[in-house]
Amino acid sequence: MKTQRPISSDGEHVVLKFRPRTSAHPPARHEQPRESGKPAQVARDLSRYERPREEPDDFRQRMLANIAAFAFTVALTAIGIWLAVSIADLRKTQDCVLMGRRDCARISVIPRG
Repeated sequence: MKTQRPISSDGEHVVLKFRPRTSAHPPARHEQPRESGKPAQVARDLSRYERPREEPDDFRQRMLANIAAFAFTVALTAIGIWLAVSIADLRKTQDCVLMGRRDCARISVIPRG
C-alpha cells in the first residue's frame, strides 16, 4: 500500500522558532538614569476635565431619591418572594389533585373560645 503525501508549496507553511520563557516577567527596558536634580513626572491631574456646576448639590433631594429607590427595591423583593411562595403552593396543590387525592385543599379552622 502506498503512502500519499499532501502536495504543498513552500509558501504555504512557515516554521516559527519557539523560545520558552525563562522568567514570569517580561524583560526590563534599559532606561537611562535620571538626573537627581529633576523630579519625576507627576501624573496629570483630572481637574482640567471638571466643569463648574451651575447649582450646588442638593443633599436632601439625593437622600430622598436614595430612600425611594431602596423602598422600591425592598417592595419588589417582597413581591418576588410572595409570588415564588404562591407558585410553590399552587404546584403542591396541583400535584396532589393530579395524584387523585381528595384532601388537597387546606381548610382553616378558627378556634372558638
